[in-house]
Amino acid sequence: MKFTKSLKCALFSSALLFSSYASAYSVGISFPTQNEDRWYEEGFLLDKELRNKGFDSYLFFAGDLDINLQKRQIRRLIDQGVDTLIIAAVDTYQLNDVLKEAKAKNIKVIAYDRLIMNTKDVDYYSAVDNEMSGELQGEYIIKHLNPDGDNIKRMEVFTGSLDDANSQFFLEGAMKKMSGFMVMEYLLIPSKEEKQEDTAIEGWSTELANKRMGQLIEKIGYGPNSSVKLDAVLCPNDAIADGVIFALKKAGFTKENMPIITGCDASREGLRNIDEGLQAMTIYKTTELVTSTVDMVVSLSKGQKPEINDSFTYDNGAQIMNSFLSNPEEIDYSNYKRLMKN
Repeated sequence: MKFTKSLKCALFSSALLFSSYASAYSVGISFPTQNEDRWYEEGFLLDKELRNKGFDSYLFFAGDLDINLQKRQIRRLIDQGVDTLIIAAVDTYQLNDVLKEAKAKNIKVIAYDRLIMNTKDVDYYSAVDNEMSGELQGEYIIKHLNPDGDNIKRMEVFTGSLDDANSQFFLEGAMKKMSGFMVMEYLLIPSKEEKQEDTAIEGWSTELANKRMGQLIEKIGYGPNSSVKLDAVLCPNDAIADGVIFALKKAGFTKENMPIITGCDASREGLRNIDEGLQAMTIYKTTELVTSTVDMVVSLSKGQKPEINDSFTYDNGAQIMNSFLSNPEEIDYSNYKRLMKN
């Protein structure tokens, strides 16, 4: 029998509701949505690997990025008596109250790939290095545009949702590689929109990215035959890139004249766009992230401190996080096929 996403999520929820307190070390997983391939597939992979290690694992998805649902699910896991919580937050600024409840019950909390902000009640951060991901995106644009005084290029900037702290890390990483060229005016942003508050896409929404790109096309006059050439669009993830590409295609752009468009997550849509010559690159958040998170849980279950490899980079506003950072991998037309799924 083949289960749909919603039925699978219901089955996992039912298992939690009707199970008795586990005798094994138990782990609650709270992921932001089942409606994006990355979170759906990674959630079940993490759950599977924890079970393979002998842990009782309970997986919840917060619907369609529903922070209130996520809070209720986390409270249910706390009441269930799990030993560790692994949380990829819907809104990284709104979990302080529920994490206080976890702390009161001595439940260890691992922030998973999204830094939970302004609280000391999170113990570890397990993530792909998001700042490095941004650096790879910015570096890719500079490498392939090669802007200089005789080769001035134009680009537009998109950033992720303001309620996700990762958005700032992606932007900072990209700007590390591009800001010098922008100061020298070798790389121009015709819209003048480069700050996060001007470029953020709520919920990392494909539809909102499409809308904003359409507005920029109309405002600036971008087009395949326009005198104002668009050479690149910095997109922090594949969902936003997909919306941008849709708007550009509607304006007449094709793979022959599409600007360089970045992405992240190596989603089905992102890989398809690379295959079709519409998206230049994406970032693959390797399975090392799942492995390192499971290793953290193994250590915690033995009463040991998990291995960390960074304790100075990621400040959540209340503490510098003890982190294990996995390395992102750059994916483009030269190496994307190994990740393609049927």
